[in-house]
Amino acid sequence: MSTETPEINIDRSKGDFSFAEDYKYDAGIGLSPDTIDYISNVKGEDAWVNEYRQKALKIFQDKPMPTHWASDDLNTIKFEDVRYYLSKGQKPSRTWDDVPDDVKQTFERLGIPEQERAFLAGVEAQFDSEAAYSRMKEEMEKLGVIFVGPHEGLHEHPEIFKKFFGKVIPIGDNKFSALNSACFSGGSFIYVPPGVKVAQPLQAYFRINAENFGQFERTLIIADEGSEVMYMEGCTAPKFETATLHAAVVELVALKGAKIQYVTVQNWSNNVFNLVTKRGMAEEDAEIRWIDCNIGSRLTMKYPGVVLKGERARGEVISIALANDGQHQDTGAKMIHAASNTTSNVISKSISIGEGRSTYRGQVSIPKRLSNCKNNTECDALLINTNSRTDTYPAITVRGDHNSVQHEASVSKVSAEQIFYMQQRGLEEGEAMSLAVNGFVNDLVREFPMEYSVELKRLIDLEMEGSVG
Repeated sequence: MSTETPEINIDRSKGDFSFAEDYKYDAGIGLSPDTIDYISNVKGEDAWVNEYRQKALKIFQDKPMPTHWASDDLNTIKFEDVRYYLSKGQKPSRTWDDVPDDVKQTFERLGIPEQERAFLAGVEAQFDSEAAYSRMKEEMEKLGVIFVGPHEGLHEHPEIFKKFFGKVIPIGDNKFSALNSACFSGGSFIYVPPGVKVAQPLQAYFRINAENFGQFERTLIIADEGSEVMYMEGCTAPKFETATLHAAVVELVALKGAKIQYVTVQNWSNNVFNLVTKRGMAEEDAEIRWIDCNIGSRLTMKYPGVVLKGERARGEVISIALANDGQHQDTGAKMIHAASNTTSNVISKSISIGEGRSTYRGQVSIPKRLSNCKNNTECDALLINTNSRTDTYPAITVRGDHNSVQHEASVSKVSAEQIFYMQQRGLEEGEAMSLAVNGFVNDLVREFPMEYSVELKRLIDLEMEGSVG
């Protein structure tokens, strides 16, 4: 019996295609005040937006590269070689027939029209810097639900948009939130009126088609008192030899008694630097859940957080990360308790394959003045090969006498004996490994909407047979 653990290769070919570039608007290569002016002029923005962008650019340029994060890969990013704005000049189409042919082919290959018809209340599809398609069901519009891009939010709903924009994640939160604030384009703006419960999910799909490109979507979701909404996003990019940059900012606001679920299935190619800032603010009796799956990318740094601002607020992060050869998934969660009687829960599972590296980086904060706050954190890691690596860096600060926190971490390895045992019962080697991996994450996969859970299992299973050995 062999004692060597077999190698797994996950095929991401579903998203590995691109079309010839034909852009009407191109800000060129590199980042300067002129680049920001170009983006603002193309979008026809008010002066205050340009000032906001220029301020953010200066903060980005002045802030040093983060050193407390784990990867030296950040220092390989050449910001001067990135293209910061590319657009075909399209406005978001309301019907598929009006979408440019190459863009339409992209999203048809990725299955977006079928998903919209099957189970979505609304969908937005972004191609490089701008949305190419945006549509919401009429019954949702009649209830007052808003689902547009941030540009439309700024122009059509300024009284709502400006009140919360940049309030959950300020410009200077970190170097990459500043970069997004300078260059943001595309993304989603959602507002759900009081008491409205959106029964079906809203979805956005973000596609990077161009080489040497930076995508900087900005998402703001506001759930007014007693409302409920689920938002799902999917992300892909073709394989290029050169690095691609993705630096999004996502702000969630759940007002009194509201519930927001934010689901991400990321399947970037392994040349993408995925540097994302995501945070929600939960008022009294509100709930925010981040359900997050990270597959692919060269380096992901993503730590969804919840500021539990009102009493009895609840925050939860459920995450799965899979790192293959040459990849580092540096993910985690932040739970900031800012009111008594608040509850947070973090469940993280990671899989490291070949020489892949997974890192959990968490923060839990409960100040002394609070009472009856609870946190539970569970981190489980699965190593597939002897060279796989996993790290856990929990930062827990709890003060006061009537708060409780528990943290649990485990590391396990798929052994050759396990694989051999399953093979003796008729499974092929790849099937056995797939069964072991899916079994490890199965309890979390059930938290994803059915259509996404099927996709997750497919990504793990895809071409497992024949790629192990």
